[in-house]
Amino acid sequence: MLTTQTNTESLKTVMKNRDSHSHVSGKSIYVDDIPVRIGTLYAAVFSSPHAHGKLQELNLSEAKQMPGVVRIFTHHDILGENQIGGIIPDEPLFAEHEVHYQGQPIALVIADTEANAREALHKIKVDIAPLPIIVDPREAQAKGELIIPPRSFRLGDTAAAFEQCTYIFEGTAETAGQEHLYIEGQGAYAYPMENGSIRIASSTQGPTALQRTAAQVLGIPMHQIEVDVTRLGGGFGGKEDQATTWGVMAALAVQHLQRPVKLILHRMDDMKMTGKRNPYTSDYKIGLDENHRILAYEATYYQNAGAAADLSPAIMERTLFHANNSYFIPNVTATAYSCRTNIPPNTAFRGFGGPQAMFVIEAAIDHAAKALQIDTNIIQRKNLLTENSEFPYGQHAKDCEAKACWDTATEQYDLKKLQQEVADFNAQNELLKKGLALMPICFGISFTKTSMNQARALVHVYHDGSVGVSTGAVEMGQGVNTKMAQVAAHAFGISIERIKIETTNTTRVANTSPSAASATADLNGKALLNACQQIKDRFLELAARRLKVAVDDVLLKNECVYIKEEKTDFTWKKLVMDAFLERLNLSAKGHYATPVIHFDKAKEKGHPFAYHVYGTAIITATLDCVRGTYTFDSVKVVHDFGASMNRMIDLGQTEGGIVQGIGWMTMEELLYNKDGRLLSNALSTYKIPDIYSVPDEVSVQFLRTDNRHDLAIFHSKAVGEPPLMYGIGAYFAVRNAILAFNPQANVPFSAPITPEKVLMGLYGSK
Repeated sequence: MLTTQTNTESLKTVMKNRDSHSHVSGKSIYVDDIPVRIGTLYAAVFSSPHAHGKLQELNLSEAKQMPGVVRIFTHHDILGENQIGGIIPDEPLFAEHEVHYQGQPIALVIADTEANAREALHKIKVDIAPLPIIVDPREAQAKGELIIPPRSFRLGDTAAAFEQCTYIFEGTAETAGQEHLYIEGQGAYAYPMENGSIRIASSTQGPTALQRTAAQVLGIPMHQIEVDVTRLGGGFGGKEDQATTWGVMAALAVQHLQRPVKLILHRMDDMKMTGKRNPYTSDYKIGLDENHRILAYEATYYQNAGAAADLSPAIMERTLFHANNSYFIPNVTATAYSCRTNIPPNTAFRGFGGPQAMFVIEAAIDHAAKALQIDTNIIQRKNLLTENSEFPYGQHAKDCEAKACWDTATEQYDLKKLQQEVADFNAQNELLKKGLALMPICFGISFTKTSMNQARALVHVYHDGSVGVSTGAVEMGQGVNTKMAQVAAHAFGISIERIKIETTNTTRVANTSPSAASATADLNGKALLNACQQIKDRFLELAARRLKVAVDDVLLKNECVYIKEEKTDFTWKKLVMDAFLERLNLSAKGHYATPVIHFDKAKEKGHPFAYHVYGTAIITATLDCVRGTYTFDSVKVVHDFGASMNRMIDLGQTEGGIVQGIGWMTMEELLYNKDGRLLSNALSTYKIPDIYSVPDEVSVQFLRTDNRHDLAIFHSKAVGEPPLMYGIGAYFAVRNAILAFNPQANVPFSAPITPEKVLMGLYGSK
């Protein structure tokens, strides 16, 4: 393990995730592990059994008489506003006059035990008069059921450009939703404090969002709500906004009862009540010249938002931002509709609308290539972004690594050899076929709402030389605590063992942005670096005075003071103690707001991203043409990490993202019936990749580059979301294997490409 940091290069280490030992030893603390206080009560949620209807009667009398029941809360008990909508106020905490999806909360039972609370749910009687149910976003759009008005991004003139195209192709592409299935379910534990304040321990990616919403619902100022997060057992976006509901409910009960309240959702309730990745159905039109350059591209996206806005408007925006993926297309028109349906409000998921758009452009390119009887990668490579290429939203590509990643991948992994191996295998096997596909990616890093790109950090140096760090970053398995410790250790030139990362707490660090958008390490790391630098400057001035040298000649590294490169006997501990005795401020609050970025929604133009992440994957699959089952032989990736500050963590994030993306594209089938009931409502009916589904080989190479990305912390590019998009290539690898068996197969661009869909394709025809 690295113990000291002396320069940025030394951060490129094999340093392990700081939480690894506590995770595997079972010592890591999650919400459900917090020791309960004496007098703790337990909550269970009663939700709507119908997808849409008028709430005519709610009879709680029998439930109130059940053993252990203390109280049952409904919208009548809310002292503030019965509203939890973040972007748009269209989502009540508890249903009032209508219900809009199965699983919508109607009442909250509080009892002395969880078992008693859940038992009382069965005694609640509700009368709901049915109303029409919509589950199809195209139907919702046709009926004018939209969350927000449609939005369009434009570049050039597509109508004129299509007249110049030699080839034009049109089609439809669909991607289903995806269940987050975090290991730790949704939950919160709240308890009263002095003077009417309430503390909430929550499994949330957005502590401030919970604080703000709880204050709004309870009718009290934000400073009376303290939200504390130690870590999450996974989030993937599903706890960015949707963790708020359960924390607010627990706080509401505490406000009235003045006793601690714990609310932990049962797994099946979690799956039923919470939103997923937004399903999309989309239309595309693509035009190419005789040299296979894409001249024009149009896409229309119908986003299934669910019954309320949640984060769908922002997700829809991100879809438009990534309409062209990693390609430069001079004429683009991309239009998106956020459609209101009667399923749970869908929400953030790793990639945040970007993967849905990328699948459509890849489908359009594949459609064109198959019709022209050329390899898809010919069109892909020819149209990759280059330096200063303009995106449809007005920003230009800077330090563009699209072609560098592609060319490095195809050369290093010997694409021609891989293609020949696939061709030879297919020629020699009748009932087993291989398919190969390439998947380039380009993903913008920043919150697309400019004001969210800010962070703060609080640093205390204790007079024994140890350091306490508080930031707005929420640890959810991505290793951000380790990276924050690296930042502080590097800034002070001390052992990382001296650094303690505190819980994420809205009282210590206020007004936080959620840990999302792959921006957590950049924003909070930069704020932390700012705070450390303030303290460090005080130390350097003190050391310079004591040593009677110029401040510019003083360095802190290896836990000592150096004069230029000469080590002194002035140690870190002595320096800190001297600063304390001189009554210097050993604490600092840092602030960071991403510079440069901006976006004008009136014009749909701007510079919304701090930078872009690039990469290319080569994916090979083997298909059993009798059973319709398949395995992935290999995923070979060259990824643009910038100057990775922790290769072990970044590699783990990349591998995990790849597998999660493959799961979305192949086996994770999220299904609602026409009545709005979730059919894939348990682990017996919803399958995610396990160890047997992981590709036989996952090879990730770090792109060698001289580009320095100043808006990334220590030039280390964000890695949370971009790797998921490599999984899109898995769909096309399987599709290519089907076509190798049956060139006339009818394989719609509809993901996930489950074994059932594969069998239908193998033995069907156009």
